[in-house]
Amino acid sequence: MVWSGLSVLYFLFLVFIIFLNWEQVKNVMYWLDPNLRYATREADIMEYAVNCHVITWERILSHFDIFAFSHFWGWGMKALLIRSYGLCWTISITWELTELFFMHLLPNFAECWWDQLILDILLCNGGGIWMGMTVCRFLEMRTYHWASIKDIHTTTGKIKRAALQFTPASWTYVRWFDPKSSLQRVTGVYLFMIIWQLTELNTFFLKHIFVFPACHALSWCRILFIGIITAPTVRQYYAYLTDTQCKRVGTQCWVFGAIAFLEALACIKFGMELFSKTQVLYVLVWLVCVALITFLCLYGMVWYAEIYGPKEKENCILRLRLLPPGSVGGAQGRTNPPMGWGRSNASPATQGGVPPSSPVRTPDHRGRGACWERWKRKKG
Repeated sequence: MVWSGLSVLYFLFLVFIIFLNWEQVKNVMYWLDPNLRYATREADIMEYAVNCHVITWERILSHFDIFAFSHFWGWGMKALLIRSYGLCWTISITWELTELFFMHLLPNFAECWWDQLILDILLCNGGGIWMGMTVCRFLEMRTYHWASIKDIHTTTGKIKRAALQFTPASWTYVRWFDPKSSLQRVTGVYLFMIIWQLTELNTFFLKHIFVFPACHALSWCRILFIGIITAPTVRQYYAYLTDTQCKRVGTQCWVFGAIAFLEALACIKFGMELFSKTQVLYVLVWLVCVALITFLCLYGMVWYAEIYGPKEKENCILRLRLLPPGSVGGAQGRTNPPMGWGRSNASPATQGGVPPSSPVRTPDHRGRGACWERWKRKKG
């Protein structure tokens, strides 16, 4: 895959950077962008968490800038990758705790209480998570009709048909937490959250130590690249964590973990003066807090699955029974195998005497709902 190859190249680039000295690294950066010679740290020219008791509409609206939008959009993309309300909210809350525990190293982590609780957690994080999960729900339940655009007579239908070409051809239903979760699952989710938090921390430490602004191409290109290579990483790790048939972690997971480790190692090597101020007790308490929150999140998800899981199953079966005959998962379609098999709308006579319950491949009808897939998995 292309992104796997690019991940390896970025890994080798980080190895190359680690073996350079500070002067050589600066020369490489100045060669990429000569304007970086005049760059200054944001923490040196800005003040954070000042006059938090002064709350005005002008001050609140001033926080809705391009960075707030990127914050919202970033959480929408994270929800698309993780596809779990519980895990997304857990990462959101633990990240705010991470900012508090590492505030003694990065001054820009200092925020007013209303900025952290209302603007960050509720609006940007919560809104982005809701948007991402809404898109996930749409992609899970959508039924595909492989009809030609010439067969669609309305302008709105043609526009929708054209727009659907840019969406995934299939969408996998993700369930991180299971009522039968073991200690290995808890440990796996905890490791996932630690690596996720480390990747987020690297974003801020890199721009602080190597001195480039957040709007610079080095910053947003890295964020975009990490976001893209995270997609196959999360998928492989989820398969390893939940599938008993999967015996080993995918190669992309190992490469991503190595990238996160090498980025942190580069920050430590070239930021020894900064990390010499680290409060070890804060880091240890942070690790304990993340472990505790992970356990509470898992317990809550298991409780939710045990209480509301049977109701969800009943609703799925009820919706399947209400589907019209011939549709995927409908009254007569439940005997059809998935992935492109469906009943034709023609009569048995025009099908050559094939009984109505027999599956017939039709080129113009294909689809399956997430509810139907979940019902089949539970039934099997």
